[in-house]
Amino acid sequence: MSEQLQQDMECEGLLECFHGLKQLDREVFQALVNTEEPLTVDEIGERVDRERSTAYRSVQRLQQAGFIQKEQINYDQGGYYHVFRPTDPSNIADNMQRMLNDWYAKMGQLIQEFETKYEDQDATAPSVES
Repeated sequence: MSEQLQQDMECEGLLECFHGLKQLDREVFQALVNTEEPLTVDEIGERVDRERSTAYRSVQRLQQAGFIQKEQINYDQGGYYHVFRPTDPSNIADNMQRMLNDWYAKMGQLIQEFETKYEDQDATAPSVES
């Protein structure tokens, strides 16, 4: 943790920091942000120069993390396909803020437990006098 606090971090680094996403996930997210229209997995794969299956796994990770949304497009003659678009940045930021607040509260609780545990041990330890 101390290493992370000392590093220069850019906002895109939050993708990795909060969600453990990979460089490819960042590239896929950027490809979706840089287009006006939602993209299919095939189109995403072309933009990041990866096979469809690799692009699909990245899309799945981004969707699970809440960074992108899936939309179904129906053909007039029947059938459908999916396209993906980035989630509103304010929704993503709100989610990361909630995660950070939850983490902060959990760390505070663990620090308190640590202090209580070792204060109790310190109080019961016999004192050594010279």
